[in-house]
Amino acid sequence: MQEKLTFMSDGLRLSAVLHVPDNRKPGQRLPAFIVCHGFVGSKDESHAQIQAEMMEAFGYVALRFDFRCCGESEGERAQVRCFDQVADAKNALTFLAGREEVDPQRIGVTGHSFGAAVSVYTAGIDDRFACCLSSCGWGNGERKFRGQHPTPESWEKFIGILEKGRKHKQETGESLWMSRFDAVPIPEPLRKNLSPKAIMEIPVETAWSMYNFRADDVVANIAPRPLLLFHTANDIITPTVESIRMFEKAGQPTELMLVDTTAHFPLAPNDATRTKMMVKSWLDKFFPSPLGAVS
Repeated sequence: MQEKLTFMSDGLRLSAVLHVPDNRKPGQRLPAFIVCHGFVGSKDESHAQIQAEMMEAFGYVALRFDFRCCGESEGERAQVRCFDQVADAKNALTFLAGREEVDPQRIGVTGHSFGAAVSVYTAGIDDRFACCLSSCGWGNGERKFRGQHPTPESWEKFIGILEKGRKHKQETGESLWMSRFDAVPIPEPLRKNLSPKAIMEIPVETAWSMYNFRADDVVANIAPRPLLLFHTANDIITPTVESIRMFEKAGQPTELMLVDTTAHFPLAPNDATRTKMMVKSWLDKFFPSPLGAVS
């Protein structure tokens, strides 16, 4: 069952879809997941939707939602700031905990890419989250960007855009806009995995926000709650080393899974079955649902 709804976050109305397993018994309270979408992406037609549908099939309630300024949610379009998204995830938990279908003590958070970084940070500062599952996330914004712009020439171009944007904002009070692919390069063949509702231009302030965002700083706080760091090997979009560095800083229980699948998109059609099996095995061990997988 899927239900479109909205909830409030810092005075803004956010658009969401609630997934509830069809075999939930009347009155039964199930474990649940908040699902955070990727960089200026969408809850719809995206990895977030695939993640939510996967969790529903595994026997969990799932809430996928558009961060403020993205998708169908309120807020000035594309004016994304990482700590605003952390607040949205926390407010999503508050909303979901009040639903009759949900066990409020067993709500986890998951996300992909940008959404994974937000998930780790949020779980690190809010102990209401019972577990965290990060898919191709990152722990240090500056390190991530350096990996995404690896040559001196590409790094100089990227930093030049950021500095130009900072100066433009100071002088005019207005944002300078840049292509999302100048911030996070994605090879053309992999762009088909993006949501068609994803935003294609961002204000430079969004890139600065990501540059200064460090889930590394709080990942250790998640323990003793379980954490899964799932990443595609040889990821050419978000460097695989980001999950490795978070694993080194994390407490226990934490598991790191590196899988040789489509770069950065482990739930792409050719790889979804294998990825789902790996995630399900982790959930069964650390955060099981009484329903198990829907047949």
